[in-house]
Amino acid sequence: MSGTEGWGFTDDRGAELGAARVPLRVAAYVRAGAALLDLGVTPVAVYGSGHDGEELDPAKAGGLRAVGVPYLGPGRALGAEALSELRPDVIVDVTYDGKSPYALDEAVAERLGIPLVALSVSGELTLPAILDRFAALAASLTAAPGRSASGAESAVGPVPAAPASESAVGPVPAAPASESVPAPDLAAAEALLRSAAAGGGVAVLALSGAGTEQVHLARPQAWPELAHLAGLGVRLLDPGPGPGANWLTGDWAGVAELRPDLVLFDEREHATPPYALPSGVRLAPWNPETPPSPAAYARFFRDLAEALAA
Repeated sequence: MSGTEGWGFTDDRGAELGAARVPLRVAAYVRAGAALLDLGVTPVAVYGSGHDGEELDPAKAGGLRAVGVPYLGPGRALGAEALSELRPDVIVDVTYDGKSPYALDEAVAERLGIPLVALSVSGELTLPAILDRFAALAASLTAAPGRSASGAESAVGPVPAAPASESAVGPVPAAPASESVPAPDLAAAEALLRSAAAGGGVAVLALSGAGTEQVHLARPQAWPELAHLAGLGVRLLDPGPGPGANWLTGDWAGVAELRPDLVLFDEREHATPPYALPSGVRLAPWNPETPPSPAAYARFFRDLAEALAA
């Protein structure tokens, strides 16, 4: 990457990416796209993961539907032709292993010569670190030519508004820049949650239903947002020893054995709603792919605080 380029960014695989001008047309994995929208960058289109179908999952959409961002279907089914028609300047995905993009075949972007940014959302990073990385990318994409990504604001600071993107679908008007209300104060939401969790009296279990016979129980320290909740005083139940780095897979009877007071259930469309829980257990939705933006996590923390206090 030469010093004369107008845009540069090093992603979480260590890939140094650059372009002669700041990218204006951003295609993104839906989780990344929803976060960028919150941070002032409106994607021209988003795509899903292998879990997703032909319609955008409402649980993962964030504000994308409200501003009319097109959804392209699962990323692994996208070919070079479909991406070429979008004319993106950059593609933004996430990575869990620090090596490969999660939802798109990188070879497709390589054949088209489109830079692909992959930002880590793995448990090796803290939630604040993940938020800061997305804020840094958004700042680089909304910067005047010549401003480096290293000059980005912190995740909890202001991010400049992005210029409106050109439409990705011909004569249809471009999706407007994000006009959402100002991001809720993340620090205030954390304080509210800390107060609601004080004393640790409510035992919380996070899970993802996988049918009537099977459920995945989250290991709190493997999930940045769950580890962050624990740091705020939320009493999260660990499912115990067994195979699986992020989840322990068992049956619904195992949920009862852990005796949770509150179940955080995976609200994504591919997950099975809570199937068989003991009487009196309270429920609260959880999106394991919450957009990595302060606004999205502030909403989650406030909703959880309300559920803990109920």
